[in-house]
Formats: sequence, C-alpha cells, structure tokens
Amino acid sequence: MSVLRLILGDQLNEAISSLSDVDKQNDLILMCEVWDEATYVKHHKKKIAFIFSAMRHFANELIKSGYTVQYTKLNDAANAGSFSGEVNAALDRSDVEKVIVTEPAEYRVLTDMRNWDLGVPLEIRPDDRFLCTHDEFQQWSEGRKQLRMEYFYREMRRKFGILMDGDQPAGGDWNYDSENRKPPKNGLSVPPTYQTTQDTITEDVMALVEERFSDHFGDLEPFHFAVTRSQALQALDQFIDQRLKKFGDFQDAMIEGEPWMFHAHISFYINCGLLLPLECVQAAERAYREDNAPLNAAEGFIRQIIGWREYVRGIYWLKMPDYETENFLGAERKLPALFWGAPTQMNCLSQCVQETKENAYAHHIQRLMVLGNFALIAGLDPDEVNDWFMVVYADAYQWVELPNVTGMILFADGGLLASKPYAASGAYINKMSDYCKGCRYKISKKNGPEACPFNYLYWDFLIRNKDKLRNNPRLGMTYRTLERMGSDKAKAVRADSQRFFDALEAGETV
Repeated sequence: MSVLRLILGDQLNEAISSLSDVDKQNDLILMCEVWDEATYVKHHKKKIAFIFSAMRHFANELIKSGYTVQYTKLNDAANAGSFSGEVNAALDRSDVEKVIVTEPAEYRVLTDMRNWDLGVPLEIRPDDRFLCTHDEFQQWSEGRKQLRMEYFYREMRRKFGILMDGDQPAGGDWNYDSENRKPPKNGLSVPPTYQTTQDTITEDVMALVEERFSDHFGDLEPFHFAVTRSQALQALDQFIDQRLKKFGDFQDAMIEGEPWMFHAHISFYINCGLLLPLECVQAAERAYREDNAPLNAAEGFIRQIIGWREYVRGIYWLKMPDYETENFLGAERKLPALFWGAPTQMNCLSQCVQETKENAYAHHIQRLMVLGNFALIAGLDPDEVNDWFMVVYADAYQWVELPNVTGMILFADGGLLASKPYAASGAYINKMSDYCKGCRYKISKKNGPEACPFNYLYWDFLIRNKDKLRNNPRLGMTYRTLERMGSDKAKAVRADSQRFFDALEAGETV
C-alpha cells in the first residue's frame, strides 16, 4: 500500500518535510488548485497567477525526478474545490494507507485539516523550512514581559552562527539599523528587478486567471516573476550581485517611479518554498565575508529573514486565534476607495497604491510608513486593513501579514509586537522620499486645506487615543509637546481632521 503526500501551494520545495521519506515507486503526491484557497479573499490577479504557475512548474519537476504526481487544475471538471474534497477524491481513486502533509502555514487551514474525516490516518509534520519551531518560540517567550524582536534575533544569530565572530557579533554590534536610513539622493541609479519571460505554463495560467478572476484587483500583465526554483535562485543571485551593496543605506528610501529600489524582491519565493530562508541568509553572509557587501547591508537583510520573519511567525502561532480579532485602539473607519485605486490628491498614497496594483508588491517602508501609517492615524478598521493587505500582495499569507498589520502597522495588539505605534507626520515621508514634490498638498503647512493631511491627522490620532497611549514610555515627549500645543492649535487639528474624514466618507477626492 502507498502513502498519499499532499503538497500545498506554499510548500514548493523538494526538501519539504512531507517528502523526507518518500517512496518514489509506491507513494502518490497530490497537488491541487482549489477554489476555496483562490477566493477566501479576492487575491490580486498576479498573486494567483504566480502561485498557480509555480505549483504547475513544481509538479512537472517532481514528475521529471521520478515522483508519481496527481495534479488537479482549477478548471478541471472534477475539481472538488477544497483540499479535503481533493484528498478524499484521491483516496477513492487509490489504495492508500496514510496521508502525510507538512503543517499548513495558516491557522485556518490547519484547523480545517485537523477536522478532516478521511478513513485513514493523517500525519501532519512540522514545517522545518522555518528556523524556529513553535516550541522553541514559546520557550523563548515564557517569563518575558515584552516579546521584542531584537532579543529573539540575537538568539537566532547565535543558534545558526550567522554573522558571528566566535561568540561575538560581526563588527561588534548586533544591529546596524541606524546606518540604514539614508534618504534618496539625486542621481541614484536603481538596478532592475529580476525578470523572466512567460512560458506556455504561465501563459495558460494567465488565461485562466483572466477568465475566472477578472473582477479581482490588480494588473495581470506584465508578468515577470520567477516561477521555478532555478529562476528564484537567479533572482537571489541578482540581488546579491547588484543591489545588496546599497540595500542597507537606502532600504527605507522611496522614489517616485522606482517601485523596486534596492530590495531583494524574494519574499514571494521564500514564502511559497522556491527559496529556503537559510540559503538566502548564507548568500548574504558570504557576500559580506568576501567583501562584496558592507556589513550594514548584509546584517539588515539577514535581520529581516532570521529575525523579523521568524519572529512574526512565532507571534502568530503563539497568539492565534485571538490575535485575529485584536483592536486595542477601537478603530472602526471603513477602508476608503483610494486603497482600491480611486483618485487621491495625496501623491504618496497614489504612488504606493498604483505600484501595488501593478506589481502585487510594495517594499516594507511603503507598506509601513505610507499605506500603514495612513491606516493607523485615520483609524481604519483592522479587519478591513488586514483583508486588503492579504488581497494585494503576492507574498502575503496570514502568518506573516497578520502580525505585521495588526501588531506593527495598526498597534491593534496594544504593544505586544511593537513598543509604540508607528505613527508619523508628513515630515517622515518628505525626508525618505521625493513624493511630496509632486503633491498638491504642502508639506510645510500644518493646518488648513493646503496642509499635508498626514500633518494634522498625526496629531488628531494622538488626541483621539490619548487615554490609551499617553502612558507609553516612548510617547512621553510627544504627549508633552501636545500639551504645550495649546487649545487653539488642538481645535484646528480636530477641525481639519473632521473636514478630511467627512470628505473621505462622502467619497470625495481627498
């Protein structure tokens, strides 16, 4: 008798734990494109095309390597529409004694999976692509008053010996973030991101997406994502060779018309399995050790993967399912149409939404300090903001998206993840981008119809949430400034904010 091994759409690597002891002669591998997963939120067209194309390419590679694969396409007549339906259909077709799957990355899928009634045993294996197990993260978190990423990150560096000189961090410091905040400068030349041409598999998937998901957000073309492991490795190599050197200095910078900047653009590939986290980290460390990248760049990139990525995954599994409903600040405003591409006079928002629509991508400062900052200070409903982030980005899965949005962006968890809300006025955006130069609002004006809305919405956010935030130790100076502001200034802030919100809710172009 054989074993049925289910491979999910974000497990596209032959090193996945569900294949660790596979018998190529007897075992059956099942992969399926299912309607439930494609539509539980209305994913960006490019996101669906990327995942389906990568799945089909991976299935073909497994077949070429001698595996027996059953692959169900979305438009196959007998498609059951769900993982459980497809697994049961496969069991009906085959003499199988057991089903093996690597643990799903999302809580909702794992919960559903644990309730399957298959008639044969189901073995759910740990996902050892991640570098910190659930148990390890829980042990690290026990007894700590604050679960700060920096201290977790140091433990991960020690555990894997990454950027370590003996028992000390390379260069003497653990974190070089203070060197990674340079604003954009004139004449900055940004290398292009990795691009590949479409083959017939991708073309077929794109036709399917255009037919079945035409009402979904986003541009399907141009499509140039890597869809195989070899292509993803090329994308990694291109980043290391061409962009890592300046990634550290300019990782927070934003330039109009330059959506990719010096970032790696490989989160798509790590999160679906085409790349493994540790190999990406080791590639960056090699570049530093061989004097092909400065320490601040290598460390900043490595921190995003073995620090932040592993940390938010740990928070997710530690705090679910309650984490999904957190709303510490009681934010309730509906997501405005400008997030779906409706016109706005705020150039920074317009640029970031348009690039998201085109690329299913925006780099982390665009997500945090433009789109997320606006969502925070405007008091947008966490459920709607989380759904939006899940829809629009090709690297979005709930395990990574929810802690980033609920915790980092919206402070909806009350400070579990972030030590303070990442709220900022327009001055930050002006410093770190050239967006304000092309904006009809004036960054220099603090109040009135010509003022940058970020300027007064920032203070309005602090006034609205004073009772919940004034005792935050990192906001003490800010609230002292607010107290010195005077009643007339505070009234002007509230009046400008109310005028803005009234226009926003009336569907006017703000």
